[in-house]
This record gives sequence, C-alpha cells and structure tokens, in this order.
Amino acid sequence: MGEVINNLEKINSISKYPTSLLKKIFENVSEGIMITDKHKKIEMVNPAFEFVTGYKGDEVMGKTPAVLQSGVHELSFYLTMWEKIRQEGIWQGEIWNRRKTGDVYPEWLTIVSITNDIGEITNYCGIFTDLSERKIVENELEKRLLTDSLTDVSNRFAYIERMDSLLESSSTISHSIQHAVYFLDLDRFKQINDTLGHAVGDTILKEAAKRIQTLLKNKDIIARYGGDEFIVTLTNVKNVREAAKFAEQIIGIIEQPMNINGQDIFISTSIGISMYPVDGVTSEQLITCSDKAMTYSKKNGLNGYSFYFDELQTDSQRVLLLDSELRRAIENREFELHFQPKITVENEHIQGLEALVRWHNERLGFVSPAEFIPYAEETGLIIPLSEVILEKACEAVIKLQQFGRKIPIAINISSIHFKQQNFLESIQAILERYNTSANNFEIEVTERTVMNSAAETVSKLVRLKQLGFKISIDDFGTGYSSLSYLVRFPLDCLKIDRSFIQHITSLDEKQAVVDAIIQMSHRLKMKVVAEGVEQAQQVDILRKMNCDIIQGYYYSKPLPLPELLEYMEYWEIEHQGRK
Repeated sequence: MGEVINNLEKINSISKYPTSLLKKIFENVSEGIMITDKHKKIEMVNPAFEFVTGYKGDEVMGKTPAVLQSGVHELSFYLTMWEKIRQEGIWQGEIWNRRKTGDVYPEWLTIVSITNDIGEITNYCGIFTDLSERKIVENELEKRLLTDSLTDVSNRFAYIERMDSLLESSSTISHSIQHAVYFLDLDRFKQINDTLGHAVGDTILKEAAKRIQTLLKNKDIIARYGGDEFIVTLTNVKNVREAAKFAEQIIGIIEQPMNINGQDIFISTSIGISMYPVDGVTSEQLITCSDKAMTYSKKNGLNGYSFYFDELQTDSQRVLLLDSELRRAIENREFELHFQPKITVENEHIQGLEALVRWHNERLGFVSPAEFIPYAEETGLIIPLSEVILEKACEAVIKLQQFGRKIPIAINISSIHFKQQNFLESIQAILERYNTSANNFEIEVTERTVMNSAAETVSKLVRLKQLGFKISIDDFGTGYSSLSYLVRFPLDCLKIDRSFIQHITSLDEKQAVVDAIIQMSHRLKMKVVAEGVEQAQQVDILRKMNCDIIQGYYYSKPLPLPELLEYMEYWEIEHQGRK
C-alpha cells in the first residue's frame, strides 16, 4: 500500500513542472498514454497511443476505453480492475487489447485515478507498453531452449518434458493405453563425418529428422537426443505388431539415398524399442530400455530394430529365447528372401541376383543374419535353415519365370552345410520337389569352405557343376587367398570383398590389390563381382579396371520380390537401347 501512495504522490507532484515540459514528455515517450474524464470518456491520447493501437485521436475522442477491448477477458476481469482503482487509486497488470486492424496484442497497463484538492476524481490516466515484441522474443527464447538448433526438432530436455506430460495424462486414463519409444542411432555416421566432412554430416542429420517427421501424427514426439541419435515416441499404439511396422517404416525412409552435392549417400539406422507400460512407466525407464535395445540391435547387425525385453538382461536368457524362436521359425518357414541385383559393367544388364535371408520375429523384432546365422551354425540349425532358404529361392525362381524373368539366383552356402555327407542329395531333392533346374542357381561358398582341398571338396564342387550350378567364391581377400585352390576348383566367379571396394577411392594399396585380383581372375577365365559398391567414383574405377559385375547400394539395396519385379521393369525401360 505504501508503494501505491508513493506512486500517487509522484503523479500529483508533476503539476509543479511547466506545461511545455509536460507536453514535450507526453508527445515523445514510447509508452501509450490515454486520459479520460471522470466518466471514462477519452479526452486525450499521445502519438504513441496512436502508433500502437492504430486509432487516430479524433477516432476515439468521447468514447470509452471499451473500444480497445479484445474479448479475451471476462466481464469479471474488468469489474475487479475498476474496483481496485476505486479502492486504491491505481491498477497495473497485463491485459490483451485489440488494434484498429483487429489484431489482438498484449500490453502492460497502468491506470491511475486523478483527484482534485478535495479528493474528487477528475480524470483517469492509462499508460501502457506494447508487449508484442517482448512476447515474440520470449517465445523465440523458449523455442531455442527446447529446440535442437540444427534439425529444428525438440531437444532431449523438451522431449523429456513432453514425455512426462504424456505419461502423467496416460496414467489417469482408465482404459489400457500403450506408447512405443524408439531410440535411433545412425549407422557409420562417424565414418561419414570423417570422410565427407561435418557439413555433409549436418545435412544428413537435418534430412533424417525431416524424413522421420513425415511419418508422425500430431501427438507423436521426435527429438534429437544428441550427436547422431534421435528418439521418437509413437503414441496410442494398438499392439507390438504396429510398433514393429513403424520401425520398418523408419528404416525404409532413412535408407533411401540422400543426394548431397550431386552425390548419392546411403545411410541406415539401428533402432531399439521400448513399450509403455510394459517396459517402464517413467520417461527415464523407457529411454533406458530403448537405448539398451538399440545397442543390442547395432551390435548384431546394422539397419535393423530390436524390442527391449527382460531377456536382454543376460546373454544366456537371450540365447534361450533365440534358440526357441529360431526353431519355431524354421518349422514355420518364417523367413523372407530379399534379392540384390548384380549389374554387368559392360552393358548395365541385370546379370543375376543374390538371395539374402531376412527374419522378423514378433518377440525379437528384426533379427540380423549376423546374429542368427552364426548361432544356427553353432547348433546345427543351419542345415534345416539352409534348406528353407533354398526352398524359398525355388519359389522365387518360379515366380520370376511367371513374369517372364529367367535370371540366376545366387545362394550363400554355409561351410557346415557344404560338408554334410548328404549335402548334394538334399539340394537335389529340393530341386526335384519344385521341378526346378540347377542352372537357375549360383552357389556361393567362402574361401574357408574350400581351402580344405580334400578330394571330397573337389568332388562336390565338380558334381555341383555337372548338375548345372554355377560356383562362386564369396568374400575373396578375407581368408587365405591361396592361388592353388583357384586353379584346382571349377569356379565361375570370384567376388571381391566389400572391405577392399570401400577404400579404392582413397587408398592406393587397396586399388592395386583389386586391380591385381581382377587381372588374375581373368587369366583364370573367371568373372569378377565387386560387392558393396556405393559410389559413382567406385564404379568409374572398377570400369577402368575391367571389372565384370557390380553389386551394391549404388544400384540397389536388397529388395523383396514384389519390389524387385518393379525394379527390373523400371531398369529395362531406363536402359532400353543402351549397349
């Protein structure tokens, strides 16, 4: 109350100053000033009032301040305001008014009552400051505090704040509700930063955020968690299957090539998923679980996703689950083949396809071949698994032929399966069952498989050739690379491992090794396939080296059969008439 009395005393003391001084101040202060009579009819306004409100003085003279009312405040707001002025002689606070243009704006308003010597109210004076700019600045500052400056999505602090709010409201809902939290880490991002520079890395992060946003609904949340990590919350998911489908959508949209500075760059992402409320009821618990699942996913093969579940806590429990799920999947043939085209360098013809197995499991999510193939080899499950893969390949051959496509499919054969005594008989039986010829297939074996140059190994390879299979050495350069077996075995093709191809544009010694392998293979009447080709520069170098066939993301990722058929049709149209 003392502060109010002091303010009133200051206002009343103004009368001591010359009128010219008061007029100068009145006309030049940046605050809007409005003076009314005791009946609240406007008598005078200053230029700042006219500038802020858009009303000229003669437009408001004789009217009440109600002409500025925004409609934002209830009647009770104004009744309380004028009651305080009546009791204390002053009111101040934030109020929303309306400009002549119709725009609503915030202002800081002070209204004082002016009295004469006997205490009668003669006038009211309103002094206000337009808060629009300050509000814009405050909102911008708040946005900057809660937004990642590079990608323009939320940062981790804003994400946690929004998650806390979401989970609080979810906990009060009587019916069951589920949310899925996705922790994403871009694969090989450090390598891209190191080789192509941070500017390209920043562009990739911005593009990744933009692509993910296209998949989201209004209530879903995305944030850049830090570095090359993103976190997404998919709200109100119906079940685990829907959550898995969304992870596949993220992987699919991220792996589309990014054209940066005229160069196609391929990136992939590893994803961990946790489910509310099964895996946690707080933001911290859900983030921790999805992070652990992401780490597991990345460790066991890139470009995939894994759900968090209790079995992730210990390796032994994970192995038990993997074993039971893998056995069930083999029995029910729950695998899918994707096919990566192999393109001839000379005339850009689709020369063949490599079949690559994929496994999506309801409990484990996407299980990388880097995890389940080695486990299948350890347990002997690789033999029935390989038979399922060959059966699926036979089905693909039949489907391709129905569409008029006769093209060989390469199948990777495990050394354990190859060494089985009934290996030849088992694959012959499958071919007969599907009434399919061996000349539709190419058998890919690794160096380690054939390094044992025992008579039995030679005999099996010769027998495969006689049946009509083509034979390729896969991952050449990673094993013993002995010239002796290349001469001894009936090989059609040699595949140079991707580890050599990745560095041929930057390391001269890698380029020299690749060149030597190609020249040697040609002398031995073998074709050469370069796998893992991702850049146009790599294609140019390989063309100059007279490499025969190219396989890699530069031309296509591995595709499921329906997409492959579309790709082949598109390829023919694009390359029609080319030599």
